[in-house]
Amino acid sequence: MTIMSKQTYPPDTPPANEVHLRRLTADEAISKLDKYLHDAFVSGMKQVKVVHGKGTGTLRMLVRRELSRNSLVRSFRPGGPGEGREGVTVVELAEK
Repeated sequence: MTIMSKQTYPPDTPPANEVHLRRLTADEAISKLDKYLHDAFVSGMKQVKVVHGKGTGTLRMLVRRELSRNSLVRSFRPGGPGEGREGVTVVELAEK
């Protein structure tokens, strides 16, 4: 019997350069964010975007709090012009 891990993309395929968290609950968003950051780091990505939307700002604050605690994150900043501004957080991942 083969046990397959739950992945959001095919094996041997790097994750997309952004993850979408809009319309998720806080627990769902944090779980998805943690898995995505791990997968992006393992695949050697240097920078990723977290799309959380503008809304009330609650999800944005939650995401940025979690990013500040994550050892795989080197730094992060709000999206700039053409990147989604306050609806996106751009993340620089740590070196392997």
